[in-house]
Amino acid sequence: MAELWEEKIPYNDAENTYVPQIMAYPANSKGAVIVFPGGGYGMKADHEGPVIGEWLQAAGITAFVVDYRVAPYRHPAELADAMRAVKVVRYFSDKYGFDTDRIAVMGFSAGAHLAGSVSVHYDKEMYEQTDRIDRESCKPNLTILCYPVVDMGENRHDGSRQNLLGPRPTERMKDLMSLHKQVNENTPEAFIWHTSSDNAVPVMNSLLYAQALAQNNINFELHIYPMGHHGLGLSGELPYVAKWGDDLKAWLKMKGWKECGGSGENADSP
Repeated sequence: MAELWEEKIPYNDAENTYVPQIMAYPANSKGAVIVFPGGGYGMKADHEGPVIGEWLQAAGITAFVVDYRVAPYRHPAELADAMRAVKVVRYFSDKYGFDTDRIAVMGFSAGAHLAGSVSVHYDKEMYEQTDRIDRESCKPNLTILCYPVVDMGENRHDGSRQNLLGPRPTERMKDLMSLHKQVNENTPEAFIWHTSSDNAVPVMNSLLYAQALAQNNINFELHIYPMGHHGLGLSGELPYVAKWGDDLKAWLKMKGWKECGGSGENADSP
């Protein structure tokens, strides 16, 4: 485990002193996947973090799991952490042996909102540069959204919106952080999955993001399963839904992230 920031951490102060960190799961792959676990921007779910890093590593794909800041921190601290994570991974790409133009972001629920946020807001300045790492681009090359929070309006997840934007966000902020409204022709391609019976984060979130990608002629892969509650993770409890994992690995291989060879054995840090 390594700290995301080498020096001053943006948006920290005397009362808010959390130190964001990143853990590497190295493998013999041409690309890397940065994982943001979900938790409604109030916590981070273990089954959507280290477990996913180990699963990707076992599949022969280098992964990094980010321990980003959550409430009481609010926007843009979380997005600053996501941007910094992409820059850190890109900066250390030579060390881990993957291409700088093969970096994907992956998230679950609110973590998927964070992955989507860096995918649509990568060109915005969310904090002042702190060191040489910040000279790297924070634009992901691919986006992986697992039962994502996307909309901060009608189809919102109340807890995620309140933790990220506060109890009374302005219309401007709701629109800014409604990811489907920020997609454009430069947004990365995406792999998206959801269940239509999700009662916590409506499936419309995934459909809205896919629709926005389609309207901008951006390729995507979308899987909607007819059963399953929110927060399934790898979904060992529902083998029918667990197929998403094989589809994702095939998609990443098609995109050039994976190559034949062994996986790393031990977790490491940048």
